[in-house]
Amino acid sequence: MNKPPVAILMGSQSDIPVMQESANILKDFGVPYEMKVLSAHRTPKETAEYAENFRGHGGKIFICGAGVSAALAGVVSAHTTLPVIGVPIDSGPLNGMDALLSTVQMPPGVPVGAVAIGSPGAKNAGLLAVRILSLGDSVLAKKLEDYREQQRQKVLGTDLH
Repeated sequence: MNKPPVAILMGSQSDIPVMQESANILKDFGVPYEMKVLSAHRTPKETAEYAENFRGHGGKIFICGAGVSAALAGVVSAHTTLPVIGVPIDSGPLNGMDALLSTVQMPPGVPVGAVAIGSPGAKNAGLLAVRILSLGDSVLAKKLEDYREQQRQKVLGTDLH
């Protein structure tokens, strides 16, 4: 059975509101996805197995959201050669700064693309996944062009008087 091309993973159920922003973007572009809660620390075996098997079931891109130590994206990247986009969740005593540093400071050979902390980052992670998928999909590329034009028109349509 083929899986959707994008997996949205998060370390805890409490991350769902933030990671829903990635899902909303993918939904808007008509990109199938699945969301799962998998923890780098509490479900390491299941996380590794999922990452290792995702490509074989048609998967193409991971979006991983986690807070505090934010190890999820790195663990997933260690178990796949597919693109991994890390979303630092704005939780914990450092409001996501710890998660951001953990996400971007990956050792050479274990790449994770990082986006902004919290909901803005999750939205951009969805858009980045769409951009990656559009490399082989002209319909998706056109949808991205239309989206950019809509964004441009919103800015140009703003009247400050």
